[in-house]
Amino acid sequence: MESTFGFRLIPTTTSSFLPHHLPINLKLPSLQRSSFIQQNRKRNCYRPHEIGPIDGFQFTPTKGFVEEAIGAEYGEGFETFRPDGPLKVDVDFLNDRLQEGFLKRIRYAMKPDEAYGLIFSWDNVMAGTQALKLSAWKELAHEEGKEIPEDDDVQRLLLHGAPDHVLHKVLSWENEACELERLKLKLSQLYSNKLLKLSKPLEGLKEWLDAVSTAQIPCAVVSSLDRRVMVEILERMGLMKYFQAIVTEEDGMDSMAHRLLSAAVKLDRKPSKCVVFEDDPRGITAAHNCTMMAVALIGAHPAYDLVQADLAVGGFNELSVINLRRLFAHTGSTFMELQKQVVEKTPPRRRLSVDTIF
Repeated sequence: MESTFGFRLIPTTTSSFLPHHLPINLKLPSLQRSSFIQQNRKRNCYRPHEIGPIDGFQFTPTKGFVEEAIGAEYGEGFETFRPDGPLKVDVDFLNDRLQEGFLKRIRYAMKPDEAYGLIFSWDNVMAGTQALKLSAWKELAHEEGKEIPEDDDVQRLLLHGAPDHVLHKVLSWENEACELERLKLKLSQLYSNKLLKLSKPLEGLKEWLDAVSTAQIPCAVVSSLDRRVMVEILERMGLMKYFQAIVTEEDGMDSMAHRLLSAAVKLDRKPSKCVVFEDDPRGITAAHNCTMMAVALIGAHPAYDLVQADLAVGGFNELSVINLRRLFAHTGSTFMELQKQVVEKTPPRRRLSVDTIF
């Protein structure tokens, strides 16, 4: 991912430094036979290539059911490598380097709405994915001859828990690692298949995007889905024309905050001028960690779980562009911001005395 100021942002994950493949003829003389048999069993029972393409797309497992880390708890961001050494790119760095130039400041003074950047989370913000996830779990249970309890706690874990934990600890379906991998892959396949059939966004979203497009406010969408799947869904919904940036699994972000920072860089807007639309309290925390404003959509979570958001609404129909200006009303504009004035020390006052002549 190339930034607007000339370097490539790379998330600091251990996997970034690993080789992409190992030599096939690598000799391991100390390898035990039992270990070889166990690895061979795993290889035989986990075959993602056996699953055919979905609507012309070669299927790859998605992270739609994985609870991502929030990230940027202390303002940390990315680390990139340059010829003169590593360079840390955190929230403060982006806010400083993405400052508007003189001409942009004049333009934003005349058209203040263009200075903002809008970042939309995918799940339950642009489309109702909560029902799709539950449907994928129920379809998996039906095909496997299993049952899913109707308990509220179990239903919540189906939506927000890791598949390994749900399959092994909550539902107690399988204990073997190879069977867990097969069920996880099948669940992701069912969910992706349902996503590709989406044709309508949430009510009021298209009208809201029309309004912000008229105001020339750039928009981005962030998701853990595959890029090709994300583009296909947006085109089918007729929303692709509204988004200037897309952050997906291929960007290699390892937390929710890193996805938001990546979107800000792609939009060429500093994080403190971005507004995040979320439905998850964890996503709101990630937005605030990045110095972004957060607008919460009530629905998947009740209103009392979203009190930390800067604005909570029941739907996009309740929004107007003036709401964006009010979010930043207390922060002021850098173009008209009061500057700190250096005050010199006042010289000591001379003590006047009156001489009396006798």
